[in-house]
Amino acid sequence: MGRGGQLKETDRETVSEKTGGVYTWEQVQSHTSKNDQWLVIDRKVYNITKWAKRHPGGFRVISHYAGEDASEPFSAFHPDPKFVQKFLKPLLIGELAETEPSQDRSKNATIMQDFKALRAQVKKQGLFDARPSFFLLHLGHILLLEVLAYLILLQWGTGWTLTLLCSVMLATAQAQAGWLQHDFGHLSVFKKSKWNHIVHKFVIGHLKGASANWWNHRHFQHHAKPNTFMKDPDIYMLDIFVLGKTQPVEYGMKKIKTMPYNHQHKYFFFVAPPLLIPVFYNFNIMKTMISRRDWVDLSWAMTFYLRYFYCYVPLYGVFGSIAFYLFIRFLESHWFVWMTQMSHLPMEIDHEKQQDWLTMQLQTTCNVEQSFFNDWLSGHLNFQIEHQSLCHKHGIPYQMKTMWQGLVDVVKCLKTSGDLWLDAYLHK
Repeated sequence: MGRGGQLKETDRETVSEKTGGVYTWEQVQSHTSKNDQWLVIDRKVYNITKWAKRHPGGFRVISHYAGEDASEPFSAFHPDPKFVQKFLKPLLIGELAETEPSQDRSKNATIMQDFKALRAQVKKQGLFDARPSFFLLHLGHILLLEVLAYLILLQWGTGWTLTLLCSVMLATAQAQAGWLQHDFGHLSVFKKSKWNHIVHKFVIGHLKGASANWWNHRHFQHHAKPNTFMKDPDIYMLDIFVLGKTQPVEYGMKKIKTMPYNHQHKYFFFVAPPLLIPVFYNFNIMKTMISRRDWVDLSWAMTFYLRYFYCYVPLYGVFGSIAFYLFIRFLESHWFVWMTQMSHLPMEIDHEKQQDWLTMQLQTTCNVEQSFFNDWLSGHLNFQIEHQSLCHKHGIPYQMKTMWQGLVDVVKCLKTSGDLWLDAYLHK
């Protein structure tokens, strides 16, 4: 209490939080620290401070929206909002004042309303309803490649030609399993989340030797704040590369020269595609599972390694089977890097701008032309944005590229960023 019996601002917040009062955006935006986090969903104000650590998608993804309106990402990430309500109810502390707009900061209210209407229309048309048979066939062709590769080596030996052929087959199976787990990880195949989670653990754990929780915690952040520094782990480059137009200038002005960034478009070929999966991901996944004591995911991953070495040690020996495994990962890594980066790396990469969902996604993502081969090669990741008419209505750029242009743009954007760094390093 202040002097004269008047409530201070902090006292009013404490009282209204307990009684379920009303808040301004200014009040909500003051709760963004690690130990004090609020957010807004459909004008309802929630205190997520304690819940963040127990959030199934990881504490970072929900914390990225502390102090903001999280209505749009909430709808995008939760296919069954009624189920989630029982977790939200204890976190509810009030609502926005009637005088406050539904959206925060400079987010475009008209775009948000139109996108909400489009989402409702698409859902009503059944376009979000997946066909499990399609994913079953996808799984079938992965298992077929795995079995055929093993039987070929078992029947006709491990000569160089057959080893190369089967390594390509197994790398193809691994890449396709990566795309398949992506769909189950997004809970987009079965209507019940439970079944998506179970199959996700089988595909990413038993078929790939990786961790479902590790993937979820990384990937959900990527979709929540794509191409946003400090929030999207996919653009955390360990100072090996500089990205976009802002970071290179910042590094140049600070005289940071960890690498010769003006040549990054050249050394990219020798660093990212060949090493991301066999070196960085392999190490990071194991470290994460062990440090977090994620024994369930570790057990799933161990079934992959037990199966692999049981099959291939008798054929290649211990060291030979390890070399064979690393070569498969080497091939898969090239596939993965090029397919995942063509839709994001050449797009806008910057610090947090707190934009509405549609604008943010369109500025950081592009599509690659559809064809049966492109769809299969990229695991349908060539479909990133599908709201062309809405984009035209609001003047938001909508980019569609050929596969070749998408790949070329990866190298071009690295060169552009490197040149910006060099100019700032030498002259600013």
